[in-house]
Amino acid sequence: MEIKNLEGIELDVQMTRDGELVVIHDERVDRTTEGIGFVKDCTLSELKRLHIYAGDHPGQQVPAMEEVLNLLGPKLREGMRLNIELKNSVYPYPGMEEKLVDLVHEKAGEACGNIVYSSFLARSLERLKRLDPEAELGILDSKASDCMYKLRGGCGAKALHPFWRGVDLTAEELKGYTVRAWMAGHLYPERPTGTRLDLALLEAQGITDIILNEPEMYL
Repeated sequence: MEIKNLEGIELDVQMTRDGELVVIHDERVDRTTEGIGFVKDCTLSELKRLHIYAGDHPGQQVPAMEEVLNLLGPKLREGMRLNIELKNSVYPYPGMEEKLVDLVHEKAGEACGNIVYSSFLARSLERLKRLDPEAELGILDSKASDCMYKLRGGCGAKALHPFWRGVDLTAEELKGYTVRAWMAGHLYPERPTGTRLDLALLEAQGITDIILNEPEMYL
């Protein structure tokens, strides 16, 4: 596996107390902002008053999903891919799937085919598939075998999204599947590792794509 170009962006979506979709990895705001508490207990305006301190860069705000789609719209129409992970396996966020699909169709339009939805929650993918039968879905879990179990259970996913150290199936068993492996330990505000993975070894294991926070190390 050789990284010749960056195919797209992966991000995580939570939902606020007033039903707004926001892009933030953690269920809580404590690690990345000066605030305390759960995203689900905050309104969008309350989240917007918090700051994300990004080193030497100016302080940032938690973005709404609508803002992100407005920003990325032109790139999506040019062929960039966007993997939206629904962070709903800890808190189910009722109505999240409907809100997200409506928003994506409104903002992305004909570029909806460049969107991938993923979740640890198989039932969430089932709902997404009912809402948008053409949606591309990826099932998340720590182990490839658990991803495969959920996929074969009929959640509608076509791609496996395991942890890169959790690829416990053989390359032959994974043959024909898109396997997007995700990394851990590279989340802001942790320091960059400055190291490179052996991509040839990952490819030999059956991994077809990788999701990581340090793509600059491979270019």
